[in-house]
Amino acid sequence: MIEQREVARQVLSLMDLTSLNHDDDANSISQLIGSIDASLGLPAAICVFPEFVQQVKTTLSALGWTSIKVATVTNFPKGIEPLDKVLRETQQAIEAGADEIDLVMPYQQFLLEDADTPWQYIKSSKQVIAGRAKLKVIIESGELSNSTLIAEATRLALIAGADFVKTSTGKVTTNATEDAAKSILSVLGKSTKRVGFKASGGIKTLEDAYPYLILAQETFGVEGVTADTVRFGASSLLQDVYAKLR
Repeated sequence: MIEQREVARQVLSLMDLTSLNHDDDANSISQLIGSIDASLGLPAAICVFPEFVQQVKTTLSALGWTSIKVATVTNFPKGIEPLDKVLRETQQAIEAGADEIDLVMPYQQFLLEDADTPWQYIKSSKQVIAGRAKLKVIIESGELSNSTLIAEATRLALIAGADFVKTSTGKVTTNATEDAAKSILSVLGKSTKRVGFKASGGIKTLEDAYPYLILAQETFGVEGVTADTVRFGASSLLQDVYAKLR
């Protein structure tokens, strides 16, 4: 029981509490923040659509929860938005207070053997961010069909400037899987540059998260697993973790 609580505390500290639903509004985002029980611990970040960044930033500041980062998404969810729009939204999100940008790589172009387009989206977004936020690149691993493509996409994201490589949007049929995580982490583990890993999509319980935590520990070391290197993108995971802590 003690070990389970320790794992729950660690997973909570690595969580990007997320709401990316088509019917999100100011009230639902307030409820999302309200679901946090500070007496049990705070997540690493809250991830919302760009239009809610300022609301989240202001609310967290008022609550004194300034350790929680504000994350948002660009080129989401299909990875097909024009580059100029993506860069404009990135700039606006940072000005609104975003600490982290989760960019969907143009994975469909990547599948067409066009590596230049994904490179440009990642590299240009990194230039707009200019050290003011972290760039988490979503490769949409479930759409890449095999471990070789997942590894190649991870290498591209890493070289182009990603601070994290993230499995999924959570909006496709296959999202985070252990096999995809192994492929991503095998590349990140060999890099001389510290680039983090984020598992997202379908992680609803502590039991779901645990295998990814173990894989991350095998790559980064037990002490190397922190919010700077590992994240879980989830919504319902928070309540399961809190239930374990209670």
